[in-house]
Amino acid sequence: MTDYLVIYEQADDGSWSARTLDLPVYAVGSSHAEAEAEIRSALALHLEVLRDRGESPPVSNLVAGTVSV
Repeated sequence: MTDYLVIYEQADDGSWSARTLDLPVYAVGSSHAEAEAEIRSALALHLEVLRDRGESPPVSNLVAGTVSV
């Protein structure tokens, strides 16, 4: 199992989007939890397709953090 950094963003209408920087995978949901479930499912499917093609899934080297100013 590989961990991938996921960026979540809440829209003005209250919905949420989720994306990764390691793979071209995006998802949306009406709540943060729904967006998380959708991105998890989309990532699993994308990785399955890569494996079926004989391609190795990328290893993430991203780290997130915050900075106070």
